[in-house]
Amino acid sequence: MSLFKAREWWSCSIGQQEEFDHGCLCISNIDNSTSGQDKIIIGSFAGLLRVFLPQPCQPGTTYTPNDLLLEHQLEQAILQIASGRFVSGTDMVCLAVLHPQKLAVYRFTGTLGVVEQGNEYQLKVMYEHNLQRMACNMTCGPFGQVKGKDFICVQSMDGFLAFFEQESFTTGRLLPKFLLPGPICYNPRADSFITVSSQRFVESYRYEELAVSVDESNTLVQTGHQWNTQTRKTPSAEWTLNIGEQALDIRVAAFDQAPTCLLVLGEKHLFYLQEGGKLCRMRKLESSPSCFLPYTSVQEGTVQILVGTHDKSLLVFCDDQLQWVARLSHVPISVCIGTFRDLRGIVVTISDEGHLQCSYLGTNPDSFKAPRTENRDVNFAEMEAELKELHRVIKASTNTKDIVPKKCKDDLVLTTTIITALDATHVAAAKGDEETFPSVTVKVTLESGHPVHHVKLMVSVPVPLTLSTDQFSFYYIDPGKPISVNFTVLLKEDFAPAELDGMAIVTYSTPSGIPKVVESSFSLPLLLVCQAVLATNSTGNKITIDTNKPSVHLGSLFEEFVKGDEGELANAISFQLPDGSSVTVLASKTSQRYRVQSVQFENLCLITMELYQRLGNHFHKRGIMDFTCSFTGPLPLDDYFKIIDIHFGLRQLAEHFLELLAKQAVQFRAIQRCLLTRIKDKNPASVQGLGFLLEKTYAQMMELGESAEANQRSLVRARVALEAGGQLLLLLLQLSHDLTPSTTGILRAALLPMLEDSQQLGWEETVEMAVSHLLSTSLAEPNHDQPPCSMTKLTIPSETTDLKKSLRLMCERLSKSCNLNMTAANCVDAQSCQGTPSTQ
Repeated sequence: MSLFKAREWWSCSIGQQEEFDHGCLCISNIDNSTSGQDKIIIGSFAGLLRVFLPQPCQPGTTYTPNDLLLEHQLEQAILQIASGRFVSGTDMVCLAVLHPQKLAVYRFTGTLGVVEQGNEYQLKVMYEHNLQRMACNMTCGPFGQVKGKDFICVQSMDGFLAFFEQESFTTGRLLPKFLLPGPICYNPRADSFITVSSQRFVESYRYEELAVSVDESNTLVQTGHQWNTQTRKTPSAEWTLNIGEQALDIRVAAFDQAPTCLLVLGEKHLFYLQEGGKLCRMRKLESSPSCFLPYTSVQEGTVQILVGTHDKSLLVFCDDQLQWVARLSHVPISVCIGTFRDLRGIVVTISDEGHLQCSYLGTNPDSFKAPRTENRDVNFAEMEAELKELHRVIKASTNTKDIVPKKCKDDLVLTTTIITALDATHVAAAKGDEETFPSVTVKVTLESGHPVHHVKLMVSVPVPLTLSTDQFSFYYIDPGKPISVNFTVLLKEDFAPAELDGMAIVTYSTPSGIPKVVESSFSLPLLLVCQAVLATNSTGNKITIDTNKPSVHLGSLFEEFVKGDEGELANAISFQLPDGSSVTVLASKTSQRYRVQSVQFENLCLITMELYQRLGNHFHKRGIMDFTCSFTGPLPLDDYFKIIDIHFGLRQLAEHFLELLAKQAVQFRAIQRCLLTRIKDKNPASVQGLGFLLEKTYAQMMELGESAEANQRSLVRARVALEAGGQLLLLLLQLSHDLTPSTTGILRAALLPMLEDSQQLGWEETVEMAVSHLLSTSLAEPNHDQPPCSMTKLTIPSETTDLKKSLRLMCERLSKSCNLNMTAANCVDAQSCQGTPSTQ
């Protein structure tokens, strides 16, 4: 911050609720008075045009009504204003006003008053040009190095340059590789236009190149009041320079005492360029700039530059050397220099809210004074005690063993409960739909000990279950006042999910603005996805689980599925899934075993996991803590591999459908082009054959689209079966080898990745890479050199042989080592980063 403020000479607050931009300020002798006094012309987005002549009685005087010469309401918003000799047949200075869809040139005239009210000023329209494209900005100058005239170039939002030679439109050009419009200016010495593209290149185009080239692209050309299409060639830049950042403004410093240079104001730097596009020097700005203005210097061979910044400062540079810094009362968006009442060098600035100020640079010190510090006696004992307390707080806050913040009693608490086991009335999928589906209502309660803001609740359930509402938003939750919401979970498909665990996640902000996340899981009832049927002896796939406690009657485990006292003593129970298949659970009367059997392998997962959880809860409620389960049979890898092959085949089929659709689309567009070409001919031939081809191609595309959608539905079902097989395999590995929770979590992340199958990334390549990494690190064989896992680009494989081999090898090594060797994995990862092999 500067020590000195800019000394205010005159100021004014313009309008209310008006907005102003970079091109809204112009200083000129717009009324062509013989005294040569400059006037301040202001245009706003509200369409108000004002002309001021500051006449303060003494420095620092604010606005008086006599200072406003004219206030005129125009039809459209004012984007930019400029002064020049824009009218043919006269050398008088006129005002050009750029609107979004119109360019107007006005003449400002005054009549000497003979009464007390003073002079009368008027604004007369000299001519207008209606623009067919939305305008962005403009520049003016003696294009073509003409004498005594100024022409106008308007840049539109799509990069079209329209050239107006006073009352006539001459030509228009489209800038090459255009995306967004940038600042533009005219260099009269080189007769060229300088702009900055959205690619952050400073580009120069000669006016001669823009005026005479004719070839390829279509542009709009005005003939009288009509716009006709004319063929134009895309102009080529004379030179380009990459400045690496977006430009805010461009100015040409062409003064007699210094060579001509181009000045570009960037977001962080001020660039000095020669006329040929060579970078001379650049100056890094400490604060974000808002506007700048080069002006003549009293020193030979130098250029003075004013730069306004967003921290309300006005910087004065002599070339690239900072000479002075003055503080303003506002953020300037435009700066000019004018002469008022024979005072030269008055700096005129305006803010985006309309604060207009005329000031000059001087040594007026800032009125801010630092407060006096209180003198107090130093108590060293209290200071030492305070220092020890601060050391204790710092040590406690930097404890690396407790990085995760502890949960406070005032934090938001998320509670999820199942209102009923199964809704009495099933909910329809949509309003007006007669078909109903099984549903369960879940209640979520949010309670906080302190006020929280911007609370958002998101709920997710496994496929194919759906939710009536998956998102809830609350702007504010009062402390101590819980909020409850209900949502319904439905089963709309004819197959069961791989699991019944849902997740509710809440994001919110504390009063201090700290974002936090709370999550809570909930388990849906088994009744939602299956129902009890008469027990049958299903043949096919079987899973036998051994326990260390006597068998429990299945009726006491699955109470909601049995009726009567005889059902509670049942040793066999069958569950019918949505697809009509059944899963049977048998409890041995003589041994401590349970068997789950079904025709389809993927159906075993849900019931087996439910049986395992209910057995654990049954003995835990009775205070038996040493209950364990085990699995001693062979792992059903072959059945699991069949599911992988089905899923992989459907992915390949989806790729095939996309290729066929792409070919049919190319053929369809080619037929359309031929049909349009034949119709446009002066003597068109018969289009009956093309119409038949078009109809058949369209029918084939629709048929392929329907087949692709059906394949996608099958792929979703196969992915659910794949997840069910992975869940079951993980459970059997845990029971077979007594895996630790950390090992189980790592295997779950490898076998059950949280992603959706797409053309770029799918389950097979992801799991193959993860399992291969485990085999080369934490599951590597001891006393053998293991190559580091080389991470390559994940692409869909041609076959699943390598994946099956890796999965089988992983199960074999788990049977030997039982748990993952994380120390070896870290060593291999560290050595692979260094590019050297590891020995384990």
